[in-house]
Amino acid sequence: MSHNSFGHLFRVTTFGESHGVALGCVVDGCPPNLALEACDIQRDLDRRKPGQSRFTTQRREADEVKILSGVFHDERTDGQRTTGAPIALVIENTDQRSKDYGDIRDRYRPGHADFTYDAKYGIRDYRGGGRSSARETAARVAAGAIARKVIAGVTIRAALVQMGPHKIERANWDWQQVDANPFFTPDAAAAAKFEEYLDGVRKAGSSCGAVIEVVASGVPAGWGAPIYGKLDSDLAAAMMSINAVKGVEIGEGFASAALSGEDNADEIRMKDGRPEFLTNKAGGVLGGISSGQDIVVRFAVKPTSSILTPRRSITAGGEETDVMTKGRHDPCVGIRAVPVGEAMMALVLADHFLRHRGQVG
Repeated sequence: MSHNSFGHLFRVTTFGESHGVALGCVVDGCPPNLALEACDIQRDLDRRKPGQSRFTTQRREADEVKILSGVFHDERTDGQRTTGAPIALVIENTDQRSKDYGDIRDRYRPGHADFTYDAKYGIRDYRGGGRSSARETAARVAAGAIARKVIAGVTIRAALVQMGPHKIERANWDWQQVDANPFFTPDAAAAAKFEEYLDGVRKAGSSCGAVIEVVASGVPAGWGAPIYGKLDSDLAAAMMSINAVKGVEIGEGFASAALSGEDNADEIRMKDGRPEFLTNKAGGVLGGISSGQDIVVRFAVKPTSSILTPRRSITAGGEETDVMTKGRHDPCVGIRAVPVGEAMMALVLADHFLRHRGQVG
Protein backbone atom coordinates (compact mmCIF):
# COMPACT_ATOMS: atom_id res chain seq x y z
CA MET A 1 0.00 0.00 0.00
CA SER A 2 1.58 3.26 -1.17
CA HIS A 3 0.72 6.95 -0.63
CA ASN A 4 1.01 7.04 3.17
CA SER A 5 3.05 10.25 3.14
CA PHE A 6 1.90 13.87 3.05
CA GLY A 7 3.78 17.12 2.44
CA HIS A 8 7.00 18.18 0.74
CA LEU A 9 9.57 19.91 2.97
CA PHE A 10 7.55 19.13 6.09
CA ARG A 11 6.61 15.54 5.36
CA VAL A 12 4.57 13.11 7.43
CA THR A 13 4.28 9.34 6.94
CA THR A 14 1.65 7.57 9.05
CA PHE A 15 1.41 3.87 9.85
CA GLY A 16 -0.77 1.44 11.76
CA GLU A 17 -4.27 -0.05 11.77
CA SER A 18 -7.32 0.35 13.95
CA HIS A 19 -6.87 -3.01 15.68
CA GLY A 20 -3.13 -3.42 15.25
CA VAL A 21 -0.52 -3.22 18.00
CA ALA A 22 0.02 0.51 17.52
CA LEU A 23 -0.18 3.39 15.09
CA GLY A 24 2.00 6.42 14.63
CA CYS A 25 3.97 8.55 12.23
CA VAL A 26 7.38 9.75 11.16
CA VAL A 27 7.80 13.51 10.73
CA ASP A 28 10.60 14.39 8.34
CA GLY A 29 11.82 17.95 7.75
CA CYS A 30 11.08 19.45 11.14
CA PRO A 31 13.55 22.30 11.81
CA PRO A 32 15.99 21.86 14.71
CA ASN A 33 15.96 23.61 18.08
CA LEU A 34 12.19 23.66 18.58
CA ALA A 35 11.12 22.92 22.14
CA LEU A 36 9.15 19.65 22.03
CA GLU A 37 7.92 17.42 24.84
CA ALA A 38 5.40 14.59 24.70
CA CYS A 39 2.95 16.73 26.68
CA ASP A 40 2.92 19.28 23.83
CA ILE A 41 1.53 16.58 21.55
CA GLN A 42 -0.68 14.94 24.16
CA ARG A 43 -2.81 18.06 24.59
CA ASP A 44 -4.08 17.79 21.01
CA LEU A 45 -4.48 14.01 21.16
CA ASP A 46 -6.62 14.31 24.29
CA ARG A 47 -9.11 16.44 22.36
CA ARG A 48 -9.45 13.78 19.65
CA LYS A 49 -9.40 10.57 21.68
CA PRO A 50 -12.56 8.42 21.91
CA GLY A 51 -14.83 7.76 24.87
CA GLN A 52 -15.03 11.30 26.23
CA SER A 53 -18.82 11.54 26.07
CA ARG A 54 -21.85 9.45 25.15
CA PHE A 55 -21.78 11.11 21.74
CA THR A 56 -18.55 9.40 20.61
CA THR A 57 -17.44 5.78 20.35
CA GLN A 58 -17.05 4.15 23.75
CA ARG A 59 -13.77 2.54 22.77
CA ARG A 60 -11.41 3.46 25.63
CA GLU A 61 -8.02 4.49 24.35
CA ALA A 62 -5.59 6.62 26.36
CA ASP A 63 -3.87 7.61 23.10
CA GLU A 64 -0.65 8.19 25.01
CA VAL A 65 2.07 9.30 22.62
CA LYS A 66 5.74 8.34 22.84
CA ILE A 67 8.53 10.21 21.07
CA LEU A 68 11.05 7.65 19.81
CA SER A 69 13.52 9.84 17.93
CA GLY A 70 14.41 13.29 16.67
CA VAL A 71 14.69 15.04 20.03
CA PHE A 72 17.52 15.62 22.48
CA HIS A 73 17.77 17.05 25.96
CA ASP A 74 20.89 19.22 25.99
CA GLU A 75 21.93 20.50 29.41
CA ARG A 76 22.84 23.81 27.75
CA THR A 77 19.24 24.37 26.70
CA ASP A 78 15.98 24.56 28.58
CA GLY A 79 14.25 21.22 28.08
CA GLN A 80 14.03 18.83 25.16
CA ARG A 81 14.46 20.13 21.62
CA THR A 82 14.19 18.84 18.07
CA THR A 83 17.45 17.94 16.36
CA GLY A 84 16.34 18.18 12.73
CA ALA A 85 16.36 14.39 12.43
CA PRO A 86 13.16 12.44 11.67
CA ILE A 87 10.75 12.44 14.61
CA ALA A 88 9.07 9.07 15.19
CA LEU A 89 5.87 8.99 17.25
CA VAL A 90 3.97 5.91 18.39
CA ILE A 91 0.54 5.47 20.00
CA GLU A 92 -0.36 2.02 21.30
CA ASN A 93 -3.80 0.46 20.78
CA THR A 94 -5.07 -0.90 24.09
CA ASP A 95 -8.84 -1.44 23.76
CA GLN A 96 -9.46 -3.38 20.56
CA ARG A 97 -12.46 -5.72 20.28
CA SER A 98 -11.76 -7.51 17.03
CA LYS A 99 -14.45 -10.15 17.75
CA ASP A 100 -17.10 -7.48 17.14
CA TYR A 101 -16.20 -7.56 13.45
CA GLY A 102 -16.33 -11.30 12.83
CA ASP A 103 -19.74 -11.02 11.16
CA ILE A 104 -18.43 -8.70 8.42
CA ARG A 105 -15.28 -10.64 7.59
CA ASP A 106 -16.73 -11.65 4.22
CA ARG A 107 -19.43 -8.97 3.90
CA TYR A 108 -19.03 -5.40 2.66
CA ARG A 109 -20.48 -2.54 4.69
CA PRO A 110 -22.34 -0.12 2.38
CA GLY A 111 -20.72 3.30 2.39
CA HIS A 112 -17.45 1.95 3.79
CA ALA A 113 -14.16 1.15 2.05
CA ASP A 114 -14.58 -2.61 2.47
CA PHE A 115 -15.41 -3.32 -1.19
CA THR A 116 -12.84 -0.96 -2.71
CA TYR A 117 -9.96 -2.17 -0.51
CA ASP A 118 -10.76 -5.76 -1.43
CA ALA A 119 -11.09 -4.87 -5.11
CA LYS A 120 -7.70 -3.11 -5.10
CA TYR A 121 -5.54 -5.26 -2.82
CA GLY A 122 -7.32 -8.63 -2.75
CA ILE A 123 -7.10 -8.53 1.05
CA ARG A 124 -8.53 -6.29 3.75
CA ASP A 125 -8.28 -5.92 7.50
CA TYR A 126 -11.94 -6.13 8.48
CA ARG A 127 -11.19 -5.43 12.17
CA GLY A 128 -12.51 -1.92 12.60
CA GLY A 129 -11.65 -1.07 9.02
CA GLY A 130 -7.90 -1.53 9.45
CA ARG A 131 -6.08 1.27 7.67
CA SER A 132 -9.31 2.91 6.49
CA SER A 133 -10.46 3.49 10.07
CA ALA A 134 -10.74 7.01 11.44
CA ARG A 135 -8.38 5.82 14.17
CA GLU A 136 -5.55 6.55 11.71
CA THR A 137 -6.21 10.26 12.29
CA ALA A 138 -4.64 10.08 15.76
CA ALA A 139 -1.24 10.02 14.03
CA ARG A 140 -2.18 13.11 12.02
CA VAL A 141 -3.14 14.99 15.16
CA ALA A 142 0.18 14.06 16.76
CA ALA A 143 2.10 15.31 13.70
CA GLY A 144 -0.04 18.44 13.60
CA ALA A 145 1.06 19.34 17.12
CA ILE A 146 4.66 19.43 15.87
CA ALA A 147 3.63 21.47 12.83
CA ARG A 148 2.15 24.10 15.14
CA LYS A 149 5.63 24.54 16.63
CA VAL A 150 7.03 25.29 13.17
CA ILE A 151 4.49 28.05 12.52
CA ALA A 152 4.50 29.61 15.99
CA GLY A 153 2.50 32.83 15.84
CA VAL A 154 -0.22 31.33 13.67
CA THR A 155 -3.43 30.44 15.55
CA ILE A 156 -5.44 27.50 14.21
CA ARG A 157 -8.92 26.81 15.52
CA ALA A 158 -11.81 24.69 14.30
CA ALA A 159 -15.45 24.28 15.19
CA LEU A 160 -18.43 22.12 14.28
CA VAL A 161 -20.91 24.41 12.51
CA GLN A 162 -23.52 21.91 11.34
CA MET A 163 -24.76 18.53 12.55
CA GLY A 164 -27.10 16.69 10.25
CA PRO A 165 -29.54 19.34 8.98
CA HIS A 166 -29.02 21.62 11.99
CA LYS A 167 -26.74 24.66 11.62
CA ILE A 168 -25.35 27.09 14.18
CA GLU A 169 -26.36 30.75 14.38
CA ARG A 170 -23.24 32.65 13.32
CA ALA A 171 -24.34 35.64 15.36
CA ASN A 172 -23.80 33.43 18.45
CA TRP A 173 -20.21 32.50 17.50
CA ASP A 174 -17.98 32.36 20.60
CA TRP A 175 -14.64 30.55 20.34
CA GLN A 176 -14.60 30.01 24.10
CA GLN A 177 -17.64 27.76 23.77
CA VAL A 178 -15.82 25.29 21.52
CA ASP A 179 -14.12 23.46 24.38
CA ALA A 180 -17.05 23.97 26.73
CA ASN A 181 -19.35 21.39 25.08
CA PRO A 182 -18.87 17.86 23.70
CA PHE A 183 -19.53 18.96 20.10
CA PHE A 184 -16.75 21.54 19.66
CA THR A 185 -19.40 24.03 18.54
CA PRO A 186 -19.07 27.82 19.05
CA ASP A 187 -22.83 28.31 19.56
CA ALA A 188 -24.02 27.38 23.06
CA ALA A 189 -27.67 27.35 21.99
CA ALA A 190 -26.90 25.03 19.08
CA ALA A 191 -25.03 22.68 21.42
CA ALA A 192 -28.25 22.03 23.34
CA LYS A 193 -30.09 21.27 20.08
CA PHE A 194 -27.27 19.01 18.88
CA GLU A 195 -27.48 17.05 22.13
CA GLU A 196 -31.18 16.31 21.71
CA TYR A 197 -30.80 15.50 18.02
CA LEU A 198 -27.79 13.20 18.42
CA ASP A 199 -29.35 11.36 21.35
CA GLY A 200 -32.17 10.37 19.02
CA VAL A 201 -29.74 9.32 16.29
CA ARG A 202 -27.65 7.31 18.72
CA LYS A 203 -30.59 5.50 20.32
CA ALA A 204 -31.89 4.57 16.86
CA GLY A 205 -28.55 2.91 16.09
CA SER A 206 -28.05 5.31 13.19
CA SER A 207 -25.56 8.09 12.41
CA CYS A 208 -25.37 11.61 10.99
CA GLY A 209 -22.92 13.89 9.22
CA ALA A 210 -21.42 17.25 10.10
CA VAL A 211 -19.66 20.31 8.72
CA ILE A 212 -16.42 21.55 10.29
CA GLU A 213 -14.93 25.02 9.84
CA VAL A 214 -11.19 25.55 10.30
CA VAL A 215 -9.72 29.05 10.68
CA ALA A 216 -6.03 30.00 10.65
CA SER A 217 -5.20 33.51 11.88
CA GLY A 218 -1.84 35.22 11.65
CA VAL A 219 -0.70 33.72 8.35
CA PRO A 220 1.26 36.45 6.53
CA ALA A 221 0.66 37.31 2.90
CA GLY A 222 2.80 35.32 0.46
CA TRP A 223 2.57 31.65 1.46
CA GLY A 224 1.66 29.33 -1.39
CA ALA A 225 2.62 29.26 -5.06
CA PRO A 226 0.75 29.74 -8.35
CA ILE A 227 -0.60 26.99 -10.59
CA TYR A 228 0.35 23.58 -9.11
CA GLY A 229 1.54 24.65 -5.66
CA LYS A 230 -1.53 26.60 -4.61
CA LEU A 231 -2.10 26.89 -0.89
CA ASP A 232 -5.84 26.35 -1.26
CA SER A 233 -5.42 23.29 -3.48
CA ASP A 234 -3.13 21.70 -0.88
CA LEU A 235 -5.61 22.59 1.87
CA ALA A 236 -8.44 21.03 -0.11
CA ALA A 237 -6.41 17.85 -0.66
CA ALA A 238 -5.50 17.72 3.03
CA MET A 239 -9.08 18.00 4.21
CA MET A 240 -10.35 15.55 1.59
CA SER A 241 -7.80 13.01 2.83
CA ILE A 242 -9.53 12.88 6.23
CA ASN A 243 -11.68 9.78 6.66
CA ALA A 244 -15.37 10.25 5.70
CA VAL A 245 -14.89 13.75 4.21
CA LYS A 246 -16.91 14.21 1.00
CA GLY A 247 -16.66 17.94 0.35
CA VAL A 248 -14.36 20.94 0.94
CA GLU A 249 -14.79 24.66 0.36
CA ILE A 250 -12.54 27.69 0.86
CA GLY A 251 -14.05 31.00 1.97
CA GLU A 252 -17.51 31.42 0.46
CA GLY A 253 -16.94 28.22 -1.50
CA PHE A 254 -19.98 26.99 -3.40
CA ALA A 255 -22.03 29.95 -2.18
CA SER A 256 -19.82 32.25 -4.28
CA ALA A 257 -21.44 30.85 -7.43
CA ALA A 258 -24.62 32.72 -6.48
CA LEU A 259 -22.83 36.05 -5.87
CA SER A 260 -22.33 38.89 -8.33
CA GLY A 261 -18.85 40.06 -9.22
CA GLU A 262 -19.44 43.15 -7.08
CA ASP A 263 -20.48 41.11 -4.05
CA ASN A 264 -17.72 38.56 -4.40
CA ALA A 265 -14.83 41.05 -4.74
CA ASP A 266 -12.91 41.56 -1.50
CA GLU A 267 -12.29 45.32 -1.69
CA ILE A 268 -9.09 46.77 -0.24
CA ARG A 269 -8.27 50.00 1.56
CA MET A 270 -5.26 51.27 3.50
CA LYS A 271 -5.33 51.43 7.28
CA ASP A 272 -2.38 52.52 9.40
CA GLY A 273 -0.12 52.13 6.39
CA ARG A 274 -1.19 48.53 5.72
CA PRO A 275 -3.65 46.95 3.24
CA GLU A 276 -7.00 46.11 4.80
CA PHE A 277 -9.53 43.84 3.13
CA LEU A 278 -13.14 44.86 3.75
CA THR A 279 -14.49 41.30 3.38
CA ASN A 280 -13.05 37.78 3.14
CA LYS A 281 -15.07 35.95 0.51
CA ALA A 282 -11.84 34.38 -0.79
CA GLY A 283 -11.09 32.70 2.52
CA GLY A 284 -7.64 34.24 2.84
CA VAL A 285 -6.20 32.85 -0.41
CA LEU A 286 -5.91 34.67 -3.76
CA GLY A 287 -4.30 33.02 -6.78
CA GLY A 288 -3.13 30.19 -4.56
CA ILE A 289 -1.21 32.59 -2.27
CA SER A 290 -2.19 33.73 1.23
CA SER A 291 -3.49 37.30 1.43
CA GLY A 292 -2.78 37.89 5.12
CA GLN A 293 -6.43 37.47 6.06
CA ASP A 294 -7.82 34.57 8.06
CA ILE A 295 -7.66 31.34 6.08
CA VAL A 296 -11.11 29.75 6.25
CA VAL A 297 -11.80 26.16 5.19
CA ARG A 298 -14.93 24.06 5.67
CA PHE A 299 -15.34 20.35 5.09
CA ALA A 300 -18.34 18.03 5.13
CA VAL A 301 -18.17 14.69 6.94
CA LYS A 302 -20.61 11.99 5.87
CA PRO A 303 -22.59 9.86 8.36
CA THR A 304 -20.67 6.98 9.93
CA SER A 305 -21.06 3.91 7.71
CA SER A 306 -21.10 1.41 10.60
CA ILE A 307 -24.72 1.41 11.83
CA LEU A 308 -27.12 -1.04 13.49
CA THR A 309 -29.81 -0.70 10.81
CA PRO A 310 -29.54 -3.57 8.30
CA ARG A 311 -28.44 -2.41 4.82
CA ARG A 312 -28.39 -4.40 1.58
CA SER A 313 -24.97 -5.45 0.31
CA ILE A 314 -22.99 -8.40 -1.07
CA THR A 315 -20.39 -10.84 0.20
CA ALA A 316 -16.83 -11.27 -1.04
CA GLY A 317 -18.14 -14.28 -2.97
CA GLY A 318 -20.75 -12.20 -4.81
CA GLU A 319 -23.82 -13.29 -2.84
CA GLU A 320 -26.47 -10.77 -1.83
CA THR A 321 -26.81 -10.19 1.91
CA ASP A 322 -27.83 -7.70 4.59
CA VAL A 323 -25.21 -6.04 6.80
CA MET A 324 -25.63 -4.72 10.33
CA THR A 325 -22.44 -3.55 12.03
CA LYS A 326 -21.83 -4.33 15.69
CA GLY A 327 -19.12 -2.76 17.81
CA ARG A 328 -18.48 0.73 19.16
CA HIS A 329 -18.88 3.56 16.68
CA ASP A 330 -19.30 7.32 16.61
CA PRO A 331 -22.91 8.31 15.89
CA CYS A 332 -21.38 11.48 14.41
CA VAL A 333 -17.73 10.99 13.46
CA GLY A 334 -17.60 14.68 12.53
CA ILE A 335 -17.29 15.61 16.21
CA ARG A 336 -13.81 14.14 16.59
CA ALA A 337 -12.87 15.46 13.14
CA VAL A 338 -12.56 18.97 14.62
CA PRO A 339 -9.01 18.52 16.02
CA VAL A 340 -8.13 16.50 12.92
CA GLY A 341 -9.06 19.45 10.71
CA GLU A 342 -6.85 21.71 12.83
CA ALA A 343 -3.98 19.25 12.45
CA MET A 344 -4.28 19.07 8.67
CA MET A 345 -4.36 22.87 8.44
CA ALA A 346 -1.18 23.00 10.57
CA LEU A 347 0.59 20.40 8.41
CA VAL A 348 -0.16 22.27 5.19
CA LEU A 349 0.83 25.65 6.61
CA ALA A 350 4.09 24.32 8.10
CA ASP A 351 4.99 22.81 4.73
CA HIS A 352 4.17 26.02 2.86
CA PHE A 353 6.05 28.15 5.35
CA LEU A 354 9.21 26.12 4.77
CA ARG A 355 8.68 26.14 1.00
CA HIS A 356 8.16 29.90 1.05
CA ARG A 357 11.28 30.44 3.15
CA GLY A 358 13.29 28.19 0.86
CA GLN A 359 12.25 30.10 -2.26
CA VAL A 360 12.26 33.75 -1.21
CA GLY A 361 14.12 33.75 2.11
